[in-house]
Amino acid sequence: MALTIFIMQLALSILAFPMYLLNFLGLWRWTCQKWFPYFLEWFTVTYNKQMASKKQELFSNLREFEGPSGKLTLLEVGCGTGPNFKFYPPGCRVTCIDPNPNFKKFLIKSIAENRHVQFERFVVAPGENMHMVADGSVDVVVCTLVLCSVKNQEQFLREVYRVLRPGGALHFLEHVAAEPSTWTYFWQQVLKPTWYILFDGCDLMRESWKPLERAGFSKLKLQHLQAPLSIRPVVPHIYGYAVK
Repeated sequence: MALTIFIMQLALSILAFPMYLLNFLGLWRWTCQKWFPYFLEWFTVTYNKQMASKKQELFSNLREFEGPSGKLTLLEVGCGTGPNFKFYPPGCRVTCIDPNPNFKKFLIKSIAENRHVQFERFVVAPGENMHMVADGSVDVVVCTLVLCSVKNQEQFLREVYRVLRPGGALHFLEHVAAEPSTWTYFWQQVLKPTWYILFDGCDLMRESWKPLERAGFSKLKLQHLQAPLSIRPVVPHIYGYAVK
């Protein structure tokens, strides 16, 4: 089986040789950051339709985490084009963080379409280093399809824990590694190297539930599901929330 996977990986790398060459020359990252927001804008429309019920369920309890001010302060990390805004409760104050500055114009469009939320600012930074956000200053952190691509999951979760106020919560929805010995797991192994470069550092095979379990939250509600998606390698998902 390992030989079969290697041969198929090699075949894919040959087919994607121009991308690998650009990556070797240090040019792919710049190219990817330019085109990725356009891809994500298209992808998240389909994703939101197929995952609408799960997102509604995931975000249904956001109001429970309002702070003493009576307004929900929400930090979305890896905000992308802003596809989650439509699921947030009216009046919540939203700050967005993403390492890709090219998402800004897409966020502006999403803000205009979701006037029920109070947008505060967009910060260009990786989730592992959110020094511009004060300790204990937010009620809720949201990350969807983010843990697959952060460089250091443990450091990212430490930062999330730091910026949350006591009693605040992290809400997450992530694609993860499939069960071993399944066809989905087989294709994740085949596609992983090419997928990682093509989709800006997205790792198909992360067991993201494990760092969440180790992150020290006082309460963790986590569920596995097979998402109703047509792209099989990203069908395995986890979702839920963790309370500080």
